[in-house]
Amino acid sequence: MTTRVTTKRPAGSEPPVVQFDRYTSKPMAAARWVAQRVLLGGVIRSILTVRILGRERLADLRGAFVVVANHSSHLDAPLVFTTLPRRLARYLAAGAAADYFFDVRWRKGLTALFFNAFPIHRSGLNRPASEARSLLQRGVPLLVFPEGTRSKNGSIGTFKSGAAALANQTNVPCVPVAIIGAGLAHPRGSKWPKSGRPPVGVVYGDPVFAQAGETPTDYMRRVRGEVQRLHDEHAHAVLSRGRATSGGKR
Repeated sequence: MTTRVTTKRPAGSEPPVVQFDRYTSKPMAAARWVAQRVLLGGVIRSILTVRILGRERLADLRGAFVVVANHSSHLDAPLVFTTLPRRLARYLAAGAAADYFFDVRWRKGLTALFFNAFPIHRSGLNRPASEARSLLQRGVPLLVFPEGTRSKNGSIGTFKSGAAALANQTNVPCVPVAIIGAGLAHPRGSKWPKSGRPPVGVVYGDPVFAQAGETPTDYMRRVRGEVQRLHDEHAHAVLSRGRATSGGKR
């Protein structure tokens, strides 16, 4: 549904200006479908061998949620957007570093088109009047990489608790996602993924709600534990199958 923002006007004033929100606009969602599933998805399938696991765990997921994934490569966000079930990815908005993706107009436009992006200040998400919180309250799901930056050695680092605080405050679940092999396929510092369609995996876990009285730090610790468990459980199978993996049904 397209969200319209209006303000109350004094008697005798001009009618309020109606603003259409790009995050929930149906025309923008249609444009993103082409950008993500046709253009970006075509590139992903041509350069990588993708295995998708666990999407059946999301069958009952409705409304807003926060996708929480490990981060080791520029491939991570494209992998989530092109593998998450379409009904869940339609309005998915990705957090992007404000000091990089929103500092130049052309980069801001492309990031918004392909990833429905909203700005994240690297100091964290848990700030008053956060745009991320507003999006969740309006039913827009979010994709967040709580490590804050790509891993330098491939291991999963510390998860900042801001995304867990947002999920708790808006009563939505975190969806743990383990991305396997992306840092090997497109290492930090490289300009393009390795040749030969290297294997990667995207593993979706069960949605996780905060427990009564749980702090954001403890909540995020549980979510990170699920990401690590999913990664450890499936890494060998994903990385050893290589080109024999078909990529799964879409």
